[in-house]
Amino acid sequence: MNETTAAVATGAATGIVVFLVILAVVGLIIGALARLVLPGRDDMSIWKTMAYGVSGAFLGGIVGRLLGVTSAILDYAIAVAVAAGLIWFFTRRKKNP
Repeated sequence: MNETTAAVATGAATGIVVFLVILAVVGLIIGALARLVLPGRDDMSIWKTMAYGVSGAFLGGIVGRLLGVTSAILDYAIAVAVAAGLIWFFTRRKKNP
C-alpha cells in the first residue's frame, strides 16, 4: 500500500468516526427533547435515550420526505415527535396511570 492509498483510507475512517459521533450527539439531543415532551419520569439510560433519538430521527426523516417537508426546523420537530411516540409506545403504553 502506498502513501496516497493509506492517506485516503485514514481520511475515510476518520470521516466515518466523525459521522458516528455526530449521529450519537444528534440522537441524544432528539431523544432528550422527546423525553421532555412526555410528562412524567422516565427511568431510561442515556444509551436508550440516544437509541430512541436516532430511531426517531431516521423514521422522522422518512416521514418528512414522504410529506415533502423542506424546512429543517419542521424536520427536527417531526423527528422529536416520532421519538416521543416511540418512547411512549415501547415504555409507557402498558403502564397504569
